[in-house]
Amino acid sequence: MNEEAVHIIKLYWLKNTKKLKNLTIYENDSIVLALAWIWKVQASIGTTYLFLNYEISNLINIGIAWSLLWNDASIWDVFLVNKISQHDMYLPFDWSHLDYAKKEIIINNNLALDWDFDFKLVNNAYCLTWDQFIDDNNKVLELRDKYKADVIEMEAFAVASVAREFDMLDNCIFIKAISDWADSDAKDAHMWNLDFAMNNSIKVLEKII
Repeated sequence: MNEEAVHIIKLYWLKNTKKLKNLTIYENDSIVLALAWIWKVQASIGTTYLFLNYEISNLINIGIAWSLLWNDASIWDVFLVNKISQHDMYLPFDWSHLDYAKKEIIINNNLALDWDFDFKLVNNAYCLTWDQFIDDNNKVLELRDKYKADVIEMEAFAVASVAREFDMLDNCIFIKAISDWADSDAKDAHMWNLDFAMNNSIKVLEKII
């Protein structure tokens, strides 16, 4: 979202260089930011545009996410994701040629973490992706029980899928900061906590860059 991207645009002095219908590109000499907004389709469009128009060395997907851990995680904790599932994908077939959509994606970027922050940084996290906003305690319990995942959001699987097609999957880094617990207060908390969550995720981004 623009509310997430503006933090990075200001920090790295990125300039608007391209505007499509729902995709905006910002750049400086070494960084290109694709602001694609929410949803797997938009994430796919933005990521594909980058690979087709730039020589990408590393792809970073950064933003806020819902926690599936409740009291085992705090708002504004940051998760570095290395496993992603598209959990709203359903096909009643076990054919292996459908694995690209049905199976989890594993990222082997071998990040070595020796950084200290005033928040918790979790490595090797598991992220679920789907096309719905979550503000339902029962849905959180269902997802926790079925997947044992850490966070859930609406773009990561799409970004990873495109990177896989361009043979760049292990050059990807996924940074997800917790904005809320996906409960009945999520609609308001999601935006209340956005700036704080993004500031923490950008502290991690700065170390990586």
